[in-house]
Amino acid sequence: MTTAREITTGGARCVGAGETVLDAAREMTEPGVRALPVRGTDNRLKGLLTDRDIVVAVLGAGQDPLTCSAGDLAQGEAVTAGAADDAREIPRTMTEHKARRFPVIDGHDLVGVVAQADVARALSDPQAGELLAALSTD
Repeated sequence: MTTAREITTGGARCVGAGETVLDAAREMTEPGVRALPVRGTDNRLKGLLTDRDIVVAVLGAGQDPLTCSAGDLAQGEAVTAGAADDAREIPRTMTEHKARRFPVIDGHDLVGVVAQADVARALSDPQAGELLAALSTD
């Protein structure tokens, strides 16, 4: 069985819930960083902040990225996968939550972020095709 840990892109950075959206955007200038897990003061994940969240919910809504916090955009329960979870379950979770990427955790520790590209590389062609088709509809 292939696990979520095995297909996850490691080395993910977190942004604190109290940090500004501008701080998060600066972190996203690194190559390949399009999303950051948001960690609360209790050291638990609160959600995932994407570059699209910044553009739509902050800039597009006329909010100031200097005064808006990353935690303001991390609403609801964080969608995650456990590091030991079967990788074949990840497409179901992505489809169910319409999430193209989400954090993989071991307990409360961040292992990395799994993206649809990671899943597509790891799964058989039919499974990958079904995932991409499900996530490509609005």
